[in-house]
Amino acid sequence: MPTKPQILKRRPLAKTRLFQVEQLDLEFSNGVRRTYERLKRPGSGAVLIVPMLDSETVLLVREYGAGVEDYQLALPKGAMDPGEDVLQAANRELMEEVGYGARRLQLIKTLSLSPAYMEHDINVVLAENLYEKRLPGDEPEPLEVVPWAIQDLAALMARDDFTEGRSVAALYLVRDLLAARVSAAERSGDSNHGGD
Repeated sequence: MPTKPQILKRRPLAKTRLFQVEQLDLEFSNGVRRTYERLKRPGSGAVLIVPMLDSETVLLVREYGAGVEDYQLALPKGAMDPGEDVLQAANRELMEEVGYGARRLQLIKTLSLSPAYMEHDINVVLAENLYEKRLPGDEPEPLEVVPWAIQDLAALMARDDFTEGRSVAALYLVRDLLAARVSAAERSGDSNHGGD
């Protein structure tokens, strides 16, 4: 494993309501010095929720994306509030954006976003055993909830309105996790009946 570069100096360059740009002066283990700029992580972190209505159906939301100036299908997501842990934030965002809570939540993986120049990451949370529960959210308009068969990701990927990379990665992670669960349950069931 290479030795991490030493941070010689860090200084803020710009700050808006949503973004903070920081400059880092680094010295690498071979003596080479470079200056990097990065977007710092805002707030307490973020969550991306994969809500499974049942074992085969994931719930997506259609939401306006100002970055692409269009409506996009994606998984529900949001910022963690101060003092919240990952699972609390995921359940709150799920209630605000989708109108469901989850009795079972599992942190799957933390994904980075453009690690060369962003400190941002997002926690992927699987939400299962859903129940109806709506909390008021901060969205400017109600979000459309779109059920989708998790085994039909190829059709989802072919859509022009499904481009958000974090949602793509999370859906494949969860689809494979759920398939592994089924496979393990089937093997367990076979072994229990092996002597019959």
